Amino acid sequence: MKINYCDALVIGGGLAGLRAAVAAQKKGLSTTVLSLVPVKRSHSAAAQGGMQASLGNSKMSDGDNEDLHFADTVKGSDWGCDQDVARMFVHTAPKAIRELASWGVPWSRVKAGTREAVINAKKTTITEDEDRHGLITSRDFGGTKKWRTCYTADATGHTMLFGVANEALKHDVDIRDRKEALSLIHEDGRCYGAVVRDLITGELEAYVAKGTCIATGGYGRVFKQTTNAVICEGTGQAIAIETGIATLGNMEAVQFHPTPIVPSGILLTEGCRGDGGILRDVDGHRFMPDYEPEKKELASRDVVSRRMIEHIRNGKGVPSPYGYHVWLDISILGREHIEKNLRDVQEICQIFNGIDPADEGPKGWAPVLPMQHYSMGGIRTKPTGESQNLNGLFACGEAACWDMHGFNRLGGNSVSETVVAGMIIGNYFADYCLENDVTIPTTTVQKFLDEQDAYLDEILAYNGNENIYKIKNRMKELMDEKVGIFRDGPHLAEAVEELKELLQKTKQITVASKERAGNPELEDAYRVPKMLKVALCVAKGARDRTESRGAHYREDYLKRDDANWLNRTLTSWPNADALEPEITYEPLDIMKMEMPPAFRGYGAKGMIIEHELSAKRQAEVDEITEKMQAEGKDRHEIQDALMPFELPMNYKEKNERAGDK
Repeated sequence: MKINYCDALVIGGGLAGLRAAVAAQKKGLSTTVLSLVPVKRSHSAAAQGGMQASLGNSKMSDGDNEDLHFADTVKGSDWGCDQDVARMFVHTAPKAIRELASWGVPWSRVKAGTREAVINAKKTTITEDEDRHGLITSRDFGGTKKWRTCYTADATGHTMLFGVANEALKHDVDIRDRKEALSLIHEDGRCYGAVVRDLITGELEAYVAKGTCIATGGYGRVFKQTTNAVICEGTGQAIAIETGIATLGNMEAVQFHPTPIVPSGILLTEGCRGDGGILRDVDGHRFMPDYEPEKKELASRDVVSRRMIEHIRNGKGVPSPYGYHVWLDISILGREHIEKNLRDVQEICQIFNGIDPADEGPKGWAPVLPMQHYSMGGIRTKPTGESQNLNGLFACGEAACWDMHGFNRLGGNSVSETVVAGMIIGNYFADYCLENDVTIPTTTVQKFLDEQDAYLDEILAYNGNENIYKIKNRMKELMDEKVGIFRDGPHLAEAVEELKELLQKTKQITVASKERAGNPELEDAYRVPKMLKVALCVAKGARDRTESRGAHYREDYLKRDDANWLNRTLTSWPNADALEPEITYEPLDIMKMEMPPAFRGYGAKGMIIEHELSAKRQAEVDEITEKMQAEGKDRHEIQDALMPFELPMNYKEKNERAGDK
């Protein structure tokens, strides 16, 4: 038996995991990070467009602050988020981005003087003030009042990941790659680490720690068409729910990005539209103003994705060997802008489609179609990042339902969440590890190792007629066809039943090679059942939620139903032999909200079944605000009176902005 001991164990080597590890290591804890791949190749590197933080530096972001960022985030979530967490996030984001600058992230900067920008498909001159020269700049993104998305050209995730990874190495964080967590070790309601498989040798080993933080990213690969890397299979969520104790939250909340390129599915950043790019149909017509005359291409992602599919359904899609799509036109931005600020996008188009998006006219248009992009759901946590049910288990980033995104995430809020949650949750995680000791007996650790060892032997001994790859591919097809952008009861019910059948079939396979090491079929044989469990959480949650909210859109229940569905879906798997999860719900308390539910600003009004407490709470908010404004109180004091929130370290201190208080 091989046991590795450390104070703090982080599973996942992307931005969130590495930033949490830095927080733990800086507090004197021996911290180990486990990653499927070398950490600088984590999926965080794929983030292109930018990181939201209300700096208010550039002309188009002048006057931005935490209040505006908070309002955009809550509206973007379609009132599904935890508003306490959203406040924690927006207040810490400016500190996070400046910290990253000190770690070497080369943020694009304000350049004083005049420059041309494309706004609403028209060239506009913007004049930047001399006193802002050299400050971190920002671009426009969907669903925001101000230009708030800070960036490094269109390689933001790449530069951030290298900066944070280098900081982790600087502080001697123990990073071990090509390691895969198979199960969590727990006893008496507390997590003590994980059973881990070495992907090179096939050896099983235990990692035992005072606290464990899962930061393994999303579960996009349960879908066929996705922008996610091949490693984003929901492993972290699966091993959490397989404890029978930890719960997952809002798993049906899955975001589809409007502009992955066809057919590869590689993302073309929202920065394309943020910088002024437009969507065109088969006739070359710019169609988004017909549907969303105010925000057009920069409506929230869920809205733009649905409008694109709706337009294709109306006969305006472009036919291709891969199905119908629409066009993304960024040629109107000009070659100079594209080759400076969207160079990754240009290379993707050139390499995968043989087109140069800087070419004027139709020959430069990129074929795009909405595909799965982000998972709002994940391991349900408290605002501190700790599991609500399993002590000592923390989660952050896309692996978690912390829950600042609710039912739809704003562009730029995800890459921002990785480092912000890494800061906040990382400190709470570190404090937990400082205050608790490892008390689990070695015999219990051995039991968990033996269980996984026996499970691998069981898989290798299967002698059935099913093929694990066919099961995996059918799962992906099902999720695309029946649990996609547009959903309805009959198709969701069919998806749940067939996914259950597929889960049963995973025990009726045969693995050709009986080797423990270097056996990809064995790896799929133990990963696919976990993926199917995650897929079932998504499909069953979507089937049971009879309303439309954010990215969860039911064609048979078109209204957002605050009266009956203003709650968070919780899924658990208490019976290991069961074929589907159990679902309960966690209500959102309107009377504690700073922003009670209201019209989101998209589509027709009247598409909400209102909760009786919304108007009551809004009257309270208005009364408190008006009274305190009359007393001369500032916005910080008013906010604290409406909904106080806590932060670790000195993160609650006010943010400084040029020309603002």
